[in-house]
Amino acid sequence: MKFFVDTAEVSEIRSLAEAGLVDGVTTNPSLIAKSGRRMAEVIEEICAITPGPVSAEVTATEFEDMLAEGRHLRAIASNVAVKVPLTEAGLRACRVLSGEGTLVNVTLCFTPAQALLAAKAGAAFVSPFVGRLDDIATDGMRLIADVVAIFRNYPQLKTEVLVASIRHPIHLVEAAKLGAGVATLPPAVIRQLLKHPLTDRGLEAFLADWRKTGQSIL
Repeated sequence: MKFFVDTAEVSEIRSLAEAGLVDGVTTNPSLIAKSGRRMAEVIEEICAITPGPVSAEVTATEFEDMLAEGRHLRAIASNVAVKVPLTEAGLRACRVLSGEGTLVNVTLCFTPAQALLAAKAGAAFVSPFVGRLDDIATDGMRLIADVVAIFRNYPQLKTEVLVASIRHPIHLVEAAKLGAGVATLPPAVIRQLLKHPLTDRGLEAFLADWRKTGQSIL
C-alpha cells in the first residue's frame, strides 16, 4: 500500500519523507489556507521533496475554469496530480486533463457509483472519504470494500482507490486488508501507527539492562 501524507506543511512532509514514509502528498484548499502561503509556492516546494504524486486542487466549479486551473497547476511540476471534485464539471475536466497526460485525483467520493464514474472519466485516483461517512453514522469502510470489489471486476480500469478522510490507524489497517492501493493520512495519524505501549516498555527494559553493563557501543 502506498502512503500519501495529507498536509500542506512542508516541514512535516520533509520529516516523514526522510523516514521513507511518503509515497505522495495530498493537499486541498483548506490545508493550503492553514499554511498561510501561496498555493503555487507550496506545491512547488512539496513536489521537490517527493517524486510521487502531489495533489493540488482546483477551486473553480465550472468546467472551463476547472480546465484552466488544472492546466495551470500541472505546469508547476511534473509530479502534480490535479484534484477535481466529483461533479459533472469535475468529471468533464478529468476526462480532458487525463487525455492530455495529466494525473487526476477525483475527490469527495461517497458512493461506489461515483467511484465508477470517476474511473470511466480516466481518473488516476479516486478518493472515497471514510471518516466523513463515519461522522454521519454510515460505514465508511463499506464504501472502500465495494469500490475495491467493483474495480477488481474490471481490470481495464486503471484508477487507484485512494482512501481519504482517515481518522485513526484502524481505518488504515482495514483499508489495507481490503486491498486499497493508496491511503492518505494526516501526519499525526502516520505517527500514531508507530505507537504501542509494549514497544515503549520493551525498549525501556532493553536500555535499562544495557546501562547496567557499563558498556558503550562506540
